[in-house]
This record gives sequence, C-alpha cells and structure tokens, in this order.
Amino acid sequence: MPMSIDACVAQHIGDRKEQQDRAGLAQHPRQKGLVLAVVADGVGGHTGGAIAAGQVVLTAKNNLEQFSPDEQTPAQLLTDALNEAHLMIRTCRALNEQDPNSTGVLLLLRGKGESMSAAWAHCGDSRLYHFRGNELLFQTSDPTYVQQMIQKGYMTPEQAAVHPRRNVLVTSLGGEDAPLIDVGGAEDLQGGDNFLMCSDGLYAYFSEIEMASTIAAFPAREAAGKLIDLARERANGHGDNCTLVILKLSAPPPPPPRGFKRPC
Repeated sequence: MPMSIDACVAQHIGDRKEQQDRAGLAQHPRQKGLVLAVVADGVGGHTGGAIAAGQVVLTAKNNLEQFSPDEQTPAQLLTDALNEAHLMIRTCRALNEQDPNSTGVLLLLRGKGESMSAAWAHCGDSRLYHFRGNELLFQTSDPTYVQQMIQKGYMTPEQAAVHPRRNVLVTSLGGEDAPLIDVGGAEDLQGGDNFLMCSDGLYAYFSEIEMASTIAAFPAREAAGKLIDLARERANGHGDNCTLVILKLSAPPPPPPRGFKRPC
C-alpha cells in the first residue's frame, strides 16, 4: 500500500494592499501517484507581480498534464516549466508595459508501489524545506547578492546577515537574463517526511526547527494555520504576503498478524 499525503495550501495578504503570491496543488490527470506543488512570489507594479506569479502556477500545471515519465525526467519537467514561465512573463512585460517578475519553487512527488520519491526545482528566494520529523534534511539556497559573496569567500555569514543588500536577488523569472534554476531530489521517502514550500513572508519569522516541529506535531491544515498566525503576530503590522504549501507523508499501517481476524 502506498504512502498517503496530507496536504494544505494557505495564504494571507499580510499588511500589503495586494496579494501577489500564488500557490497550487495538482495531480496528474492520467498517471497515478504524481502530485505537483507550486509556490510563486510575484514582484511588479500594480497587478504585474500577481500576473507573473499566476503564470508560474499555470505553466507548471499545464506541463504536468503533458508529462510522461517514459519521455521526460521529473527534473526536466520542473526545469522546463520554470523556463517556459520565464518566457511567458517576458511576453507579458512587452504587452502590458509592466515590470513583472516572480520567484518559483516546484515539487513533484512520485509514488511507485510502496515507495515514493521527490524532485524539486526553484528560482528566487521562495524556499523548499524537507524535514524528517524535527530534523532538517534539505533547504533550498536563496540566490541573493550576499549568498554569492559568501560562496566566493568575499563575505562571512555574519557579515551577510546585516548587509544592506542581503535581500537583493540575482535571478528571477521574467528578468532580463535567463533564470538560474537549481534542481534537486530525494529517493526512498519515509513516513514522517514533510515538505514545506513558502514565500519569504513566512520563513522570515521562524527558525528551521520551529517550522519542522510545528509541521510534525499537527495535521497539515492546522500546522499551516499556526504558522501563519505566528508570522502575522511577529510581523507586528509590517508583514509581507504570506504563502505556504505543506505536504506530510504517512506510511501505511502494518498488515495484521497472520491469522488475525478483525472484529465484526
């Protein structure tokens, strides 16, 4: 029996005038055991950011519908989706004279028999976390100016934490240059593996262990509500758009002992 998924998508506008984040969950229309999750954080004047983020979600879902595991790897599916969204946002910029950009983080869970694997891709500073219980197994890295300086040895993490350009991204979907896309994955997922995908309006207010323990302790919907409520409280009236997707994996119950008869 395959693992089950407890999933939830949640959002809050924060203290902004417009919600420019978008998120979604989708199942493959023909292939069983394929689940896609998307989070996008749009940036742009007026409705430009919302349009850009919406394009990321729409393109990812459309690509999932055309996905065939025999012809394309999960990493190729996700990378192609982000690149295509980038081109569509660029076209939108030319037609509407706006300046839309967006982050994008995609997760594909693939079940086969009793096993399940994950593939992910991201561009920008919306993040994906892979937890196992209270333990952080993986976290995407933000492509910021200061992160590049750290990787090149020009800056320490302590210096980066207070640098005035610490939030400046060096890549996005819809920007002038081709997007920088990171991909990754995990095999042999277990019951108790949890995924969190979120915009910076959420993770800015939490440590990794606090997010992991909250998600491990509660069903997905309840955990999402608690995280958003805490983020709103800690933002103290200055919160950004807040968006998250939680996916919690549960192993099937063990089979009953041989000869066991269930009560009527």
